[in-house]
Amino acid sequence: MVKAKKWILAHHFDGNPKDSDMKLVEETLPELKDGDVLLEAVYLTVDPYMRPFSAVALKEGDTMMGTQVALVKESRNPKFPKGTYVDANVGWRTHTVTSDESLLRKFPPFGELPLSYAVGALGMPGMTAYYGLLEILKPKKGEVILVNGAAGAVGSLVGQIAKLKGCKVIAFAGSPEKCKWLKDDLKFDHVFNYKQVKDQEKAIREASPDGLDCFFDNVGGESFTAGLRCMKDFGRIAVCGCISSYNDKGEEKQGPYPNALINRRQLRVEGFLGWRWMAQWDEATLEMIDWIRQGKLVVKESVTEGFDNMRSAFYGLFKGNNIGKAVIKV
Repeated sequence: MVKAKKWILAHHFDGNPKDSDMKLVEETLPELKDGDVLLEAVYLTVDPYMRPFSAVALKEGDTMMGTQVALVKESRNPKFPKGTYVDANVGWRTHTVTSDESLLRKFPPFGELPLSYAVGALGMPGMTAYYGLLEILKPKKGEVILVNGAAGAVGSLVGQIAKLKGCKVIAFAGSPEKCKWLKDDLKFDHVFNYKQVKDQEKAIREASPDGLDCFFDNVGGESFTAGLRCMKDFGRIAVCGCISSYNDKGEEKQGPYPNALINRRQLRVEGFLGWRWMAQWDEATLEMIDWIRQGKLVVKESVTEGFDNMRSAFYGLFKGNNIGKAVIKV
């Protein structure tokens, strides 16, 4: 018999996540039947989307949602033989028995690249950056793009891909360390610490007096409003996330929205989820792998050791503790 640890949603979040909201429990897994695989988690992910989506996707007592890089320890399914690594959408668990092939994805071989990239730059966050930028914003050489939350798992990749496409990148992040990384290592054109900038709109206008062609929004709230006010006519905005309001109690505070500007400047504003393009992920993954190997794309991870520390790593997302992708190593 295999014992599994899992984090469950003990209580739906109300405001900032608390220790009492998530509970670490153990369970005994069943013996494998035909079609089953036994998975062992190697790397797991914590992402901001888990905070708002848990309210609609989970019941109290359910396993916390999320993906992991898992090793197939035992198999009675010929499609996933023992020793295979998979991207498994099975939540915060150390071990899992499943026959549901829709939860399992074989990713393209990474070669020398770390397996942890499968839950980061070469997984959902990377695909969100890739398709959100290239399919929704469709940046053109010479255009100006604003990225907020720019030192995170998605934003740091968005800015780099935009640079690859010949764009000027204006970025906001939340600490001197993050801003230094974006400016010195990733070579973003203008980088601002939003905690030290009194007027974000003024900073954007000084960096690009003619306005913005594109805006990749990860933050929402006042940051969204500042970027919106700086858009050129026919500009494009991709709304990826709104972490600034995820822990707000009651109605989400996303504004105020100057909707007249959207109308007058004839802007395209589109919200999206990276899963939309999941059928095409392998194609994008191969291109991202090539960029990483050529040194055109820099990947940074903030790794937390130990499954028991997942909850604290999750809290850290909302305190700005991570640079790049937050990953848990079992």
